Amino acid sequence: MVEIRLTNTRTRKKEIFTPLDDRNIRLYLCGPTVYDRAHLGNARPVLVFDVLVRLLRHVHGAGHVTYVRNFTDVEDKINDRAAATGRTIHDITEETIGWYHDDMDALGADRPDHEPRATDYITQMVAMIETLISRCHAYVAEGHVLFDVRSFPEYGRLSGRSVDDMIAGARVEVAPFKRDPMDFVLWKPSDADTPGWDSPWGRGRPGWHIECSAMSAALLGPSFDIHGGGIDLQFPHHENEVAQSCCAHPDGDFARVWLHNEMLQVEGKKMSKSLGNFFTVRDLLDRGVPGEVIRFVMLSTHYRKPMDWTETKAQEAEAVLRRWRGLVADVEPASSPAPAVIDALADDLNTAGAIAVLHELAGQGDGPALLASARMLGLLLPQMGAWAEAGEDAADLIEALLAARAEARKARDFGRADAIRDGFKAAGVEVKDTAQGAEWSLTTGYDAAKLSELARSVGA
Repeated sequence: MVEIRLTNTRTRKKEIFTPLDDRNIRLYLCGPTVYDRAHLGNARPVLVFDVLVRLLRHVHGAGHVTYVRNFTDVEDKINDRAAATGRTIHDITEETIGWYHDDMDALGADRPDHEPRATDYITQMVAMIETLISRCHAYVAEGHVLFDVRSFPEYGRLSGRSVDDMIAGARVEVAPFKRDPMDFVLWKPSDADTPGWDSPWGRGRPGWHIECSAMSAALLGPSFDIHGGGIDLQFPHHENEVAQSCCAHPDGDFARVWLHNEMLQVEGKKMSKSLGNFFTVRDLLDRGVPGEVIRFVMLSTHYRKPMDWTETKAQEAEAVLRRWRGLVADVEPASSPAPAVIDALADDLNTAGAIAVLHELAGQGDGPALLASARMLGLLLPQMGAWAEAGEDAADLIEALLAARAEARKARDFGRADAIRDGFKAAGVEVKDTAQGAEWSLTTGYDAAKLSELARSVGA
């Protein structure tokens, strides 16, 4: 069996991955808070875990992997959006979950086995909080329930900090009812205008951190294999998850392996609204950047390195994928991916190394191996390729323009013929004249609107 090695944030080492139960490998990825579109950085952990799940299912069998990714549908940002827009929380969360599914589907990410919503697990959250109180790991203060950080000696192990260092270096909410500045909220009171549920501590709602602990325990048990997310979640979210989960289930291990992906940059700079380089996945899709191209660019950098999104990388990825799709057209995939691709992925999800192998296979003209291997990374899938095809309308338009060019040449109207030639280039259509006639293909930057405008301008 293939030996998979993963870098475990908890131990800061690359380790051989040994499942707790190789018949039921369990993973949990922190999902979105559903009040707005997913930005490009939100997509990175989704794609990392998508490749990881594909690899685990290839090695251990499709039926032996359980993948959970949650939706946080109760949170103050959602409440604020509802108050600002006058819309109901239900409408906002339902719409946003739909957007999220559409956008991640467009990137070729398979949906998890379970997508729990926090509001469906309030009972489990209340029960976990009660357990923490009974074991002296949490306390009630002014309608709040707070986790007592000092009651868990290993607090800070995941992020590699001491509690005192955290207090000195972090911005923490200091409330008069906290015993310690680092204590965090498990339950908070709700007023009449805020979502709330009955509890032993009065009507209220859960803190963010308890949500993932309760949902992962309910669906995967107190011990499971892999937990992950962006490096920005390592502290405080994941650190707090570890504390409350280990204290609620002292006989469990919670997550054995922690995977954290690095952050995303845009053209070498941190993505931020103030710099004007902040955009969502949908922004890119609406600009005509194919989901498969976004995926390729994302996977071209190792998940533990910062990823820099650039227009140049997107254009290069589009050109590569068009060439590869041409190579595998009407080809049946090999029975299994190339061993070198599996070896690269098994080495701490080295997607960049796996893509390098794909380039080698393409250079060798090995279409079947290229197709099977690319699909291992979620590339060259049949449902992802519509962007690379002209479609009947565009094909008819191109043929009409080629006929118009031939007529112009015959009539020695070289100005019109040159205008069509230049228009093809501007629209991303490559034309080659052969002894058998003109052959065409779509290139990087194909623009259907420019093609239509060309046809109107020359009367084709």
